[in-house]
Amino acid sequence: DLDAARQELEEFIPHVKNISDSSIKKMAGRDLTRFKEFKKQGIAVKFGRFTQKENKQIQKNVEEFLALTGLDSAEKLLFTSRYPEDKDTIHRLKTEHHFCEKISEGIPRPWRLIYYRARKMFDPNNYKGRYTEEEKEQLKKYQALHGNDWKKISELMSRSNLSVAMKFSEIKSAINYGPWTKEETQKLMNAVKEVMRRKLEAENPGSFSSLEQSNTDLWIEREKLHQQLPWTEIETKVGSRYWRQCKQKWNSILTSKLTKGQQLYKGTSGLQAKINLIKRLYETKAEDASEVNWDELSHAIGDVPRAYVQTKFYRLKVSSVPLWKRKTFSEIMDYLYEKKLPELEEEL
Repeated sequence: DLDAARQELEEFIPHVKNISDSSIKKMAGRDLTRFKEFKKQGIAVKFGRFTQKENKQIQKNVEEFLALTGLDSAEKLLFTSRYPEDKDTIHRLKTEHHFCEKISEGIPRPWRLIYYRARKMFDPNNYKGRYTEEEKEQLKKYQALHGNDWKKISELMSRSNLSVAMKFSEIKSAINYGPWTKEETQKLMNAVKEVMRRKLEAENPGSFSSLEQSNTDLWIEREKLHQQLPWTEIETKVGSRYWRQCKQKWNSILTSKLTKGQQLYKGTSGLQAKINLIKRLYETKAEDASEVNWDELSHAIGDVPRAYVQTKFYRLKVSSVPLWKRKTFSEIMDYLYEKKLPELEEEL
């Protein structure tokens, strides 16, 4: 019963009303029993970025499934269409050995998200380094021929779907890499306001008139300012910058406006802010940065956006932790707490 399945899933997935009927059927079969088991263990269903611990579990699940079936590569398992001669055998092995259940074992997330994450982790086309000038020209040619059929283009170029889509976003027009002009900044702010107004109107039809009456730049509550935005759409509206530049500039604008020019990282207040940040991060006992609630931590160093706090933490670890790239998040935090914190407290 589709309605009953949707109602049961709603307990675990708040946005279930926006999910298609076909996806609900798949989730009822692949996820509902798993979700109920996790609930018994007191574990909530998760969304958002995967943690290092979850990535390791996915790797373990894939390796165990390969050992169980005798398949010789994760690429064959997760990108079966690339091996048409083995396709039937692989599908039979997946069915016989319950691929869906095995790949998602121990991870409290919808199966589909786990599968997509595994594909991203094990796709050899994701790790091919910088694009050559020849590849960039090929990408332009293929996009002219096939439009935004990134699956087709990725096959032609032996790069992942995401990689070719993002690279084309960067090279499709004359991108400006210099300082932002006033005109570009205004275009960006207008674009962000437009998509956020549209989003807010969809969520709450009565709110649009109140937005129109507002004469302030910060015409919406803080929480809304930090949500995910359709950056490729905003990129198109700005015209002269690609999406990642637009996102970084918007975070910079937010920081400037919401901190009202406070010099939080100057003098003794800067030292105290770093001390507070290290202590609060250490107290979370997070194993991975994606497990940290950055919004709550924003209060540790002042009334600032989460992007501001994340930037400050990045600068702190880069400047203070030797060989930080080789360390896990928890190892970085141990070093900051045990080595850097006493230095900062003494300096303060």
